[in-house]
Amino acid sequence: MNTKSMTKTDIDSFDVIVVGAGAAGMMASAAAAGTGVSVCMLDKNPRPGAKMLITGKGRCNITNDCDTQTFLGEVIRNPRFIYSAMAGFSTQDTKHFFESRGVPLKTERGRRVFPVSDRSGDIVAAMEKECRVAGVRFEQARVTGLISDANGIRGVKTDQGSIYARAVILATGGMSYPRTGSTGDGYAFCRSLGHTVTELSPSLIPLVCEGSLFAEMQGLSLKNVTLSLTDGQTGKVLYKDLGEMMFTHFGLSGPLVLSASAYIPHMERGRYSVSIDLKPALNEQTLDTRIQSDFKKYANKDFCHTLSDLLPAKMIDVIVRLSGIPEHLKAHEIKKEQRQELVRLLKNLRFEIRGFRPLEEAVVTRGGIAVSEINPKTMESKICKGLYLSGEMIDVDAFTGGYNLQIALSTGRLAGLSAAAAVRQE
Repeated sequence: MNTKSMTKTDIDSFDVIVVGAGAAGMMASAAAAGTGVSVCMLDKNPRPGAKMLITGKGRCNITNDCDTQTFLGEVIRNPRFIYSAMAGFSTQDTKHFFESRGVPLKTERGRRVFPVSDRSGDIVAAMEKECRVAGVRFEQARVTGLISDANGIRGVKTDQGSIYARAVILATGGMSYPRTGSTGDGYAFCRSLGHTVTELSPSLIPLVCEGSLFAEMQGLSLKNVTLSLTDGQTGKVLYKDLGEMMFTHFGLSGPLVLSASAYIPHMERGRYSVSIDLKPALNEQTLDTRIQSDFKKYANKDFCHTLSDLLPAKMIDVIVRLSGIPEHLKAHEIKKEQRQELVRLLKNLRFEIRGFRPLEEAVVTRGGIAVSEINPKTMESKICKGLYLSGEMIDVDAFTGGYNLQIALSTGRLAGLSAAAAVRQE
C-alpha cells in the first residue's frame, strides 16, 4: 500500500475513501480497488488490522465452516439483512480467499476456522498484501467528520485536512476494544446525516456475578461443562450448551459465558442466573455412585480431602463451603442426605448475575446503524447517496465462533464492490 503521509495543505481526491482499516475496511478497500478505481483507506492506527490482531486470543477465528442457512441461524439481530452480503461472499469464499493467498486454515471445535499457524498476523498480512497489490493508498489519519451536500457524500474531514471522494465507505467498527481505535466515531458521523443509531450495549461479554468466592477460583478454566442461563422473571432457560468457561475475579468468562451473554437483551441485576453442571456426562445416580466410591477410598479422611479425584484443586474449598458439609467431617460419617446435596450442587452450581463487564471489553457491540436505513443489496445509505456502511457499526451481531468477523468481511466486500460500481457508472 502507498503510505505517503499527507500534510495539512494537501487536498487529495479519490474515487472511494474507506474509513477504518479493520476486517471490513480492508476487504472493502481491496474489493473496490480491484475493479480499477482509486481508493484511500484511512485509520487512526499506523498499521491496518489492529483489532484483528487480538481476536481469538491472537489466533483470529476468521470464520465458521458452515453453510449460509446455518450461519444466518447464528446471527442474533437482523439476520435477513446480511443475506445478500453472504450470498456474495460466503464462509467458503472466505476460506478460499485466505488459502489461495498462502494462509492455510484449520477447523476446530464448533466449526471455528483459524490459520494453521495460530497467528492472527498471517491473516492481517494477507489482507494488507491484497490491498497493496490492488493499489490501495493507506493513510494514518483521524477522520473528524463527513463532507456532504444535497447531492450526497463528497468526502471526509481529517485532522490533516479534507479529502474528497465520490463515495465513502464507513468501516469504523463498534465501541468494543477502544484501544484499537473502535471508539464509536462512525455512529456520530451517521447521526450527523440523519441516520438512526439503535441502543448500543455489549454482546459476547464476560458476566459479573454476585458473591465473593470468585477470587479463590480466578483463572480456573473448565472444559466439557454445561452452562445454562435462566431468566428468573419468566423461569425460561434462555441458553444452554456444553463447552468451556473460566472463573475470573469478578465472575465468569470464556466461550460459554460470552455466548450466554448474547441472550440477555437488557441487563437487570438479580434477574438472570447461570447454572453450571460440572459433570454433564453423569446423571445424579451415577455421580452419587462415583462419590460413594471416593468416600470409601478416603473413608478416614476429612471431607475437604476427599474431592481431589473429582474436582480441580482451586474449586474444592469453594464446593466444600457451598455443600454445607463440615470440612473436617470424616468421609465415612457423611450421611446420605448430605451426599445427595453435594450431588445436586455439582449438577447445579448456580450464580446470580450482577451485570455485564464494561462495553469496551465486549467482543462486539450490540446495536448500531438501523438496517432499515441501509440498502442490503449494496450497503449504501438510504439517507445519503454515495455513503456505504459495513461491519460492526451496522445493527447486526452474532454469536461467538467466527460469525461476526465473517459479517465484517461479507458486508465490507459488498460495500466496496457497490461503491466502485456506482463510481464507474457516473
